[in-house]
Amino acid sequence: MRILALDTSTEACSVALLEGTRCVTRYEEPGRGHAERILPMIDAVLAEAGIKLGAIDGVAVGRGPGAFTGVRIAISVAQGLAFGAGKRVAPISDLAALAQRAVDAHGAALVVASIDARMGEVYWGWYERGEDGLVSLVDEEHVSAAEKVRFPAGGEWHGAGSGWKVDALTRRAQSMGGASERLHGSLFPRAEEIARLAVPQFSAGLAVPAEQALPVYLRDQVAVPLPQKSRS
Repeated sequence: MRILALDTSTEACSVALLEGTRCVTRYEEPGRGHAERILPMIDAVLAEAGIKLGAIDGVAVGRGPGAFTGVRIAISVAQGLAFGAGKRVAPISDLAALAQRAVDAHGAALVVASIDARMGEVYWGWYERGEDGLVSLVDEEHVSAAEKVRFPAGGEWHGAGSGWKVDALTRRAQSMGGASERLHGSLFPRAEEIARLAVPQFSAGLAVPAEQALPVYLRDQVAVPLPQKSRS
């Protein structure tokens, strides 16, 4: 199975072409400018893999949560590629991709993935490692203030993602027994993990037509109203 995956939901920008156990990747942390970088990165990955776009089996994309503009870029590009190649799309949670990185890199069995949502909030969710080594969501994903994030009771768990650079979240976790060496705030979602998580979806026929690949923001309100000036 050949899966082309991409993600632009955070400060990182990445592309991966997964073919069996082989994975060709491009990964950068530019902070911004994802729209200009993502297409050349896709071309580079396809060229290195020696595969034309039409030869892939499907497109996987980080569907959020994350930066609103970044999530829209990823979904738009994935839809365009899928339409052009006549393929289906597997939208994958960026929190799940973060959790998978922590599982693979640190041997975590239970992960609280979190992305800084700005405006004093974080996106977060619990994920557990399955027998196949892939993560699955426990309960549901949330957006909330750091003070409202819930932590697993008992046992060792890891934190992954930029939400763990938010001081309020880190301090609260440490006060409740979360070991600092298990909090990985420098991790971002990557296309490589998104591709791996998409394999079961394609195998089970759960990938969707391009137009049905939609972003997941978690937060509906993106604008903060300005205070009204008092009238004399």
